Amino acid sequence: MRVLLIEDDPEVAAFVAKGLKESGHTVDHSGDGKDGLFLATTESYDVLIVDRMLPSVDGLVIVKTLRGAGDTTPILILSALGEVNDRVKGLRAGGDDYLVKPFAFSELSARVDGLARRRQSSNDPETRLEVGDLVMDRLARDVRRGDTLIDLKPREFRLLEYLMRHAGQVVTRTMLLEHVWDYHFDPQTNVIDVHISRLRGKIDKGFETPLLTTVRGAGYRLG
Repeated sequence: MRVLLIEDDPEVAAFVAKGLKESGHTVDHSGDGKDGLFLATTESYDVLIVDRMLPSVDGLVIVKTLRGAGDTTPILILSALGEVNDRVKGLRAGGDDYLVKPFAFSELSARVDGLARRRQSSNDPETRLEVGDLVMDRLARDVRRGDTLIDLKPREFRLLEYLMRHAGQVVTRTMLLEHVWDYHFDPQTNVIDVHISRLRGKIDKGFETPLLTTVRGAGYRLG
């Protein structure tokens, strides 16, 4: 999941970004309202996390501007203003959720995941992916091969989801770097090889028919 965090407090921003990245998400950060609004209108994100009081452009102005332009990206508003009237203003401005500072990261993470699931269920009917006897439930974050539950880390889940969406096709390293790691260049590391190896060990080891194969000189194929 790709998240835009617009937060001017360096400590809060570092805390949230670190937690989201450890959960397998990609995070872009802006500490300024004007720059944050620019990113929100020029890039594509799954969820926006917007502080209410920001330099240059207020958080509620960002929310109203995006909604006025027809942008339906889920928005979680962060604020130290926690009175009922403050929360109502945030939600009426177009926010989907409102979290009062200070907060536990576990709660923020759960709210972000909830917003993403809500968007997926309303905009993307393909919540269940199947390749042979391998089944992924994207809403439950559940993967099974036959009757066996497969435990995947967030990045492995994202990698498998991309491969399943392109089942039967050769997926190149460049495609994986751009869509799973959000790199638009090759960092010259073996990160893909390592994750493919781990994923293969989880979905193929112990099963009669291998699903994930390497196409020499081209990439990888699932199916």
